Amino acid sequence: MTTRLMIALVICLMLAAGTVQAGGDAARGAELAADCGACHGEDGMGDEDNPKIAGMDKASFVAALQGYKSGEREDESGMMADYAADLSEQDMADLAAHFKSLGGN
Repeated sequence: MTTRLMIALVICLMLAAGTVQAGGDAARGAELAADCGACHGEDGMGDEDNPKIAGMDKASFVAALQGYKSGEREDESGMMADYAADLSEQDMADLAAHFKSLGGN
């Protein structure tokens, strides 16, 4: 009985850790966002040529990056497609967590 309980506990902890990671790691996202600041600003607030991404909904943020990566979404310069091409799903989730954490209000 004790062995089964321990195995169940370990499985639950592993599932919980996976869920947290799937939500994105804002600290890692901040590291990945170094290139984003050149266009969207260090604070993610954008400018007259580039949209605000600070505070953006995580699902919308990831969907936009996936769209650039797949070619379904385009930008005039093609910079977003080039940037998104190298991002993993986890990278996208981490970036989304970071920019969501900036608020942007």
